[in-house]
Amino acid sequence: MLALPAMATVTDVTLDNGLRVIVKEDHRAPVVVSQVWYKAGSMDEFNGTTGVAHVLEHMMFKGTSNVPDGQFSKRVAAAGGRENAFTNRDVTVYFQTLPRDRLPLALELEADRMANLQLKDEAFAREIQVVMEERRMRTEDNPHSIVYEQMMGTALQSHPYRRPVIGWMNDLENMRPQDARDWYARWYAPNNATLVVAGDVKPDEVLALAKKTFGVLPGKTLPERRPQAEPAPRGEKRLVVKAPAKLPYVLMHWQAPTLRDAEKDTLPWSLQVLAGVLDGNDTARLKKYLVKRDRIAVEAGAGYDGLARGPGNFMLDATPAQRTSPALLERKLKAEILRIQQEGVSEEELARVKAQVIAADVYQRDSVFYQAMQLGELATLGLPLNVLDKRLEKLKSVTAKQVQEAARWLSDDRLTVAVLDPQPVVAGTRKPTVQGANHAR
Repeated sequence: MLALPAMATVTDVTLDNGLRVIVKEDHRAPVVVSQVWYKAGSMDEFNGTTGVAHVLEHMMFKGTSNVPDGQFSKRVAAAGGRENAFTNRDVTVYFQTLPRDRLPLALELEADRMANLQLKDEAFAREIQVVMEERRMRTEDNPHSIVYEQMMGTALQSHPYRRPVIGWMNDLENMRPQDARDWYARWYAPNNATLVVAGDVKPDEVLALAKKTFGVLPGKTLPERRPQAEPAPRGEKRLVVKAPAKLPYVLMHWQAPTLRDAEKDTLPWSLQVLAGVLDGNDTARLKKYLVKRDRIAVEAGAGYDGLARGPGNFMLDATPAQRTSPALLERKLKAEILRIQQEGVSEEELARVKAQVIAADVYQRDSVFYQAMQLGELATLGLPLNVLDKRLEKLKSVTAKQVQEAARWLSDDRLTVAVLDPQPVVAGTRKPTVQGANHAR
C-alpha cells in the first residue's frame, strides 16, 4: 500500500486580536500560498438575503481607500502571482500564490481589505448584476444544478444548507448595498478569520509579518452562533424536476454524519471508503457494472462530504443510457448498495480501494495550495490539525465489516431521490447580459 509521509511541523499561533495564524513549511520551490479563511458562509445568512456572503466576496475586490477598485488583482499579477476567492456553505476564502519574497504584499492587501473595504453603491449595482448572471449561467442554464438545488431544498427541513450558496434570484434582485455592508461589519474581523501560509517560508518571519499587518486590527464582538441541528429524517422523500435537457438524470441523497471527534468517530472514514468502492476509477462498482457491463448508464458516480459545519451527505448520481428509464436506473443504483449491505466487500477489493483513496490524498498533498486548503478547512471546522497525520491510519484501519455497516447506514428512511424530467431544449444559446467577473466561484 502507498505510504503517506507525515506532515511537516505546522506552526499554529493566535494573535492578541484573535486572528489564528497557521504556517506550513514546504521548501521544494520558492513559492508561497497565502489564504485568509473567514468563518462566514451561506449557512450564516438570513432568509431574504440569501447569497450575500458570495456577493460580499465579489465586493472585496472593489477597492479600499488605499487600493483603488481593480488594483488588487493588478498588484498581485505584477508581483508574478495569481489570486482568487470562493464562497461555500461554511466559509469564504481569499487566496494568492506568489514568489516567496512577495508574501508581504499579499498580507498587506488582505489586511487592508479586512478593515477598510469601500462598499460603494455604484460598484454594488454593477456587481449584483454580475452575480445574477452567474446564477443564470451556473444554475438556471444547467439542469443538473437545478436538480441539485431543488433536491437540497427537499432533503433538508430546517438547516440553512437547504438554501443555495449563490442565493435565490428573488433575494439577489432585491438585495441592497446595506445588506453587504451589514455582512461585512458582522463577520469580517480578525477574530473570525484564519490566515494560512504554506510554502517556502520560515514561521517566525510569517508571524512577524502577520503581527505587522493584521495584528494592528481590532477584534469585534461576533454574533452568537446558535446550534442549527437538522431534525432526523422520517422517511424517504421524492421529487421530479422539470427543466430543459437532453437526457434524464437521477440524484440520490442520504443524510450522513460528519467528522466531529477525530479520535472516536469511525463511520465517516468507512463512508469515505464506501464511496471509493462505488466510484473513483474504472474498476469501481458503479462504472464497472452499470456503465460498462449492463450499459444502462452513460455515467454514474458516488460522493461523500464528511467535513462540514452542518449535516453531511452521501450521494449517488447517474445519467441513464438511451432506452433506460430513470426508474430502472434508480433500482440498479439501490441494488448496488443492497449488495454491499448483504454481501459486504472482499478483502482484495477493500485493499485496492484503500490504496486508491490514500493515493488520491498523497497526490493532493503534493500541492502546496491544497496543503493550505486542508489546514484551513480543519481550522475553520474546529478539528485538530493533526487529523491530516492520522487520516492514513484511520483509512487503513477501516474493515470490510465497517464498510458493510456504512452501506447499511444508507437506509431509505434517510433517502431523498430527485429525478430530472427533461423538457425540450430551445434552439440557440442565451448570451450573457453582463460581463462576468474575473474571480471564479
